[in-house]
Amino acid sequence: MKIFSAIHRCSDFTRRKALISATTGAWKKLGFRRGVSTYSEDLELKEFLDYLENLKNYEKSGVPKGAGTDSEDGFDLGRMNRLMERLGNPQSKFKAVHIAGTKGKGSTAAFLSNMLREEGYSVGCYTSPHLWSIRERISVGRKSDPVSAKALNSVFHWAKEILDQSMELENGSISHFEVFTALAFTLFAQEKVDIAVVEAGLGGARDATNVFCSSGLAAAIITTIGEEHLAALGGSLESIAMAKSGIIKHGCPLVLGGPFNPHIECILRDKASSMDSPVVSAFDPGNLSRIKGFEINKEKPCQLCDIVVQIEKDMQLFIELYDVRLHMLGTHQLQNAVTATCAALCLRNQGWRISDESIHAGLQHTFLPGRSQFLASKESESLGIYGATILLDGGLLTHTKESAKSLADTIQMTYPDAPAVLVVAMASDKDHLAFAREFLTGMQPEAVILTQVKIAGAKSRMTSASLLKETWIQAFMELGIGFSDIGIGSYSKFVEDEPDCSAGAWKQKTILAIGDSIEDSLKTANGILKGRKGNRPGIIVVTGSLHIVSSVLAHLHG
Repeated sequence: MKIFSAIHRCSDFTRRKALISATTGAWKKLGFRRGVSTYSEDLELKEFLDYLENLKNYEKSGVPKGAGTDSEDGFDLGRMNRLMERLGNPQSKFKAVHIAGTKGKGSTAAFLSNMLREEGYSVGCYTSPHLWSIRERISVGRKSDPVSAKALNSVFHWAKEILDQSMELENGSISHFEVFTALAFTLFAQEKVDIAVVEAGLGGARDATNVFCSSGLAAAIITTIGEEHLAALGGSLESIAMAKSGIIKHGCPLVLGGPFNPHIECILRDKASSMDSPVVSAFDPGNLSRIKGFEINKEKPCQLCDIVVQIEKDMQLFIELYDVRLHMLGTHQLQNAVTATCAALCLRNQGWRISDESIHAGLQHTFLPGRSQFLASKESESLGIYGATILLDGGLLTHTKESAKSLADTIQMTYPDAPAVLVVAMASDKDHLAFAREFLTGMQPEAVILTQVKIAGAKSRMTSASLLKETWIQAFMELGIGFSDIGIGSYSKFVEDEPDCSAGAWKQKTILAIGDSIEDSLKTANGILKGRKGNRPGIIVVTGSLHIVSSVLAHLHG
């Protein structure tokens, strides 16, 4: 466990090196398709990573108010277009599917990319953020492995003179995300991918990824509309919808995930209508999706699902998929799977060869670490946790009240009778109260342990554990749920300090505590489960940020 404090004391590059070393065995153990040993390649990227480190990084600093809106306060998309022109407009060399939305973008991109790979296409996939290595954001070819350091170095050195020139011409204002996006698209063009699946970073209209013209866009997808980055996207759901609708291009199909509030869906459909874009809804009345059961095979859980798409308006789309074993868990992931399936059918309607079998296999072969991920018992034991299951839910950094509901639903679906303890760390720009309130509405955990982690390697967006605790206390009080605040310390210390406390009284209350570190938090969580439930198996849920999940995964073999 000493790795946690050591990592936080190190410089960014040293921290990356430690994480790489710590996670290599973890990737092998978990059997992910991504190449584990290749994470050592990041050491070859020092020049490139140092170059990026000197650029404005909004993931570290937070996004300014109004930055994602199509207004004078918005990001300068003209600057990005000028950069792409200097690079030869590589985004015009391939077809693309562009994905925007509050939640579900990364999962939808992964599902769709794998369907296309199963059919034999060379696919460029661009997503964000990442767990350990920035290379995870780009995959190229017929495998979902992160781009190699060799390929990334090659495109960086090819473009460096142009990047330097652009920096000078743009007064040094080009951002980290703009540079990396431009390099990803350049790499896709150089590798001659058949199609690219691109996740927008923030909003859509002014996002750096929004450089595709209508002739280059095969389809646009808007997964959901929620209150994430509310200030940066105009302050209302309506302004968020308008920002995300900016990816819709003239005549290109729009796939809606959902569900949406009726007036929000109306905004999206009106924008599509003005662009003569046909609309396909994953929530079309003709569609049927359901979770039939939950299975665990060799400690790898999956949900057994049926997906039927039958759409007749705007486009005629049809597919029947039965007994799909999704390793991405929860009703929200089923909805992402349906959205990706609708997108694949849209492509097929345009002449792309995508068989039912490839769609089925692509869905089943998709798994993203840190998203509703259950650790195997040996992995939990390597963290010092015995007799309890650990669920990691990074939620792609979009922990809203909808995310909290999805998390509570997933826990109740997979382990309905197990006592649960939450270990939570969150970024400062999340709606902490809405998340706490929604989760507690769905289920009452045995305890909530609050801690803190750096966000994107920096403290500027980190929320202190004490501030998080105040939020959860407010949620408990609003909902009338009894709680016992044990402050900073272990459960056993709490029992020692309260010898006269009636067992019947405090065992009815949710325990609230602060963990100094991830290590302390996990130990406290495990102690609470053992102290309250004895040998009854429980579940420890690590959630609130992809960065806390990354820390846990990094420690597995540290």
